[in-house]
Amino acid sequence: MTEYRLLTEFRGLFEGKKYEHRRSNLGDFVAVHIYEDLLTINKSKRYIISVSNMSSVLNVKNKREGVDARRGDGTFGELIVGEEPKLDAGYKVARGPVATVEIGVEVKILAKAMIKQIDRVKSDLTHQVQHFKRKAGSSRPICVAIVGINFAEITTSYEGERSYRTDGGKYKHPIQEAEHASNRLAGVAENYDEFLILRYRAHNVPPYSFDWVSQRETELNYGAALIRISNEYEKRF
Repeated sequence: MTEYRLLTEFRGLFEGKKYEHRRSNLGDFVAVHIYEDLLTINKSKRYIISVSNMSSVLNVKNKREGVDARRGDGTFGELIVGEEPKLDAGYKVARGPVATVEIGVEVKILAKAMIKQIDRVKSDLTHQVQHFKRKAGSSRPICVAIVGINFAEITTSYEGERSYRTDGGKYKHPIQEAEHASNRLAGVAENYDEFLILRYRAHNVPPYSFDWVSQRETELNYGAALIRISNEYEKRF
């Protein structure tokens, strides 16, 4: 089975370290690895060419130039003419300012208190599709959502020096809310070309263990999504 970078880096948010949900760049960090995985599976010649000649790049700013739209956690589009693309160490997809969106990725991670957050998450996901499509012209950006949902029997969250442990009563354990949260996202999923739920377990206490609810199913679902994204890129761009 192929070792997918996005799944490895998602695991790395939790395994062997404290997961701090208030870090705003976590979604960005996870999202960029889908573009490396699209290269690895090598299913779209057009995507390979776009990456190889750096005509399309990963956006480095929180916007497209001249467009009032949030870029999402990981946006891939056409490099502005005259701008110099840059390659970060360990990556093959270059980065730079973009004029368009060809692929847009939004990442959400629900670790605990999921139902309390679910309306905001749904709203964020719905609005992000609109941002991806704003001033898209005749092109149709490929919109992808990746939502991590914790199925652990118990977990702990941290805010500064304070910690909060679920108790199954006032503070529901993740497993008590996870399936309900997944079901509540069904309506939002219809807005995306690919909507992937990553089901995982993380207690977030030493030694900070992590596992997938089903590693095989996770790898198969993600791998299938990558092929469909590649096929759509071949058709649309």
